Amino acid sequence: MAEKRDYYEVLGVPRTASKDEIKDAYRKLAMQYHPDRNKAPEAEEKFKEISEAYAVLSDDEKRQQYDMLGHAGFDQRYTREDIFRGADFDSIFRDLGFGFGFGDLFNIFFGGRGFSGQEYEQGPARGQDLAYDLEITLEDAAKGAEREVTVPRTEKCDVCEGSGAAPGTAPRECPKCEGTGRIRTARRSAFGTFVQITTCQTCRGTGVIIDTPCKKCKGTGLMEVERKITVKIPSGIDDGYQIRLNGEGETPPHGGAAGDLYLLIHIAPHEYFRREDDDLLYNLNITYPQAALGAEVQVPTLDGETTLKIHPGTQPSEIFKLKSKGMPRLRGYGRGDLLIRVNITVPEKLTSKQRELLEQLATEMDTNVKLKSHRFRI
Repeated sequence: MAEKRDYYEVLGVPRTASKDEIKDAYRKLAMQYHPDRNKAPEAEEKFKEISEAYAVLSDDEKRQQYDMLGHAGFDQRYTREDIFRGADFDSIFRDLGFGFGFGDLFNIFFGGRGFSGQEYEQGPARGQDLAYDLEITLEDAAKGAEREVTVPRTEKCDVCEGSGAAPGTAPRECPKCEGTGRIRTARRSAFGTFVQITTCQTCRGTGVIIDTPCKKCKGTGLMEVERKITVKIPSGIDDGYQIRLNGEGETPPHGGAAGDLYLLIHIAPHEYFRREDDDLLYNLNITYPQAALGAEVQVPTLDGETTLKIHPGTQPSEIFKLKSKGMPRLRGYGRGDLLIRVNITVPEKLTSKQRELLEQLATEMDTNVKLKSHRFRI
């Protein structure tokens, strides 16, 4: 499959373009490449390309995701059908005088009918997608893991094998649509003849009539099951990411491809670390003598404990960096860093010996610690 071009490049607009500029750019290109106006062999593919770019960049949420993730990450989150849903094509086509709207365009991309009477074969309906929330640990996200999830979904009935008909019987062809599940209607416009395909209401798009339904599935050809699925968690994945498992969603009735399963990743709070992109933040408590004199202390990392050298004179909230001790980069090489923020603890209770020593230190540092002797002037 050829690599997709950048959507901004496709429409010829800068990344800072406003929604109106994006709409104007698409309007001009749609007029240029609409296959009823441009008979060049590549015109229809060009029209599809600019329409996909407009569908993404005209939607604030999709545009934000595309800008952040690029094609690879964006395509993991959105199916091609999802890309086009909600986009405003109707007003543009109406302004240009095209005799069709968004529903017609959707059929051009995903089956139904084409331009100038050209008809596309439409396969059985696709099954619904499923979503599943999966919580993992930070260690799982760092090192990658396999998890088994139990997903309730519909599958083919094991009695009728998905036909919907009772054993020993068979569905018969729908007489109205002649087994196609579709009704074909032609209509003319100023730009050509459009062939519209609608679902047959007699068989509800299945193409068959079931006279004796299967008792287990009641003629649907489907049954509810709980399926255990093993999921591979890639190292470096972050909270909120989605993993798409093709074909692990709902099975549609009467044939057709199964939908997809989307796993929404949640990373459980960690005992020690807080994640900031590919870096990890750890709060380290040390004593005043350690901060003043320097010390060697043990700190946790994802790979086990390591020694951190505290230099003399370390200040509160000072940050030490351990290179490449953070999270693996999901789409790249190397790892982030472990950032260690120092907190200097003050004891709540002192022994008499400790108090004596601290008072001696205060005297040496010419520090007044007697509250009653403080004088403030305003």
